[in-house]
Amino acid sequence: MSELLAENWILLAIALIIGLVVAWYLFRSNRRTRVTGTRTDVLDEGAERAQRNSALVDSPPAAAREPEQVVTPGAVGGAGAAVSAAADASQAKGDDLTRIKGVGPKLAASLRDLGVTSFSQIASWDEAEIDRIDARLGRFQGRIRRDDWTGQARLLAEGDTDGFARKYGRA
Repeated sequence: MSELLAENWILLAIALIIGLVVAWYLFRSNRRTRVTGTRTDVLDEGAERAQRNSALVDSPPAAAREPEQVVTPGAVGGAGAAVSAAADASQAKGDDLTRIKGVGPKLAASLRDLGVTSFSQIASWDEAEIDRIDARLGRFQGRIRRDDWTGQARLLAEGDTDGFARKYGRA
């Protein structure tokens, strides 16, 4: 037996190395990352009512902004009054904010709660305003700059659907 080992020791060493590599590969491929945490948010369905109500009561109120007044020169009557009335109606109704890439129904509702209802408002945001709104978006933070909402809103406010489609795709 020792003669067999002495003559074929190199082959046995290679077989041992191959066996270790195969075992390591099988061990590595069977490892899966498993999330075992059961931590839930108090606002999730199934949370105790007292926790949900407490979280809703303790949350800071949404900022309510006064709608901006549209002042048009010569708004005494005639065409100026019609333009002013149309601007007030569109401001009260608001734009379909979901046309902006990256804004879905939930995010649009959050923006409406913050007083943001039109493309022109978003297009006029400066860095400070972006930071203020972004801080209130919760898990959607960072979307304003990443998806270039101000650029998209500027094109949509101007009615440049062709430019919007070229730069961001169809709305």
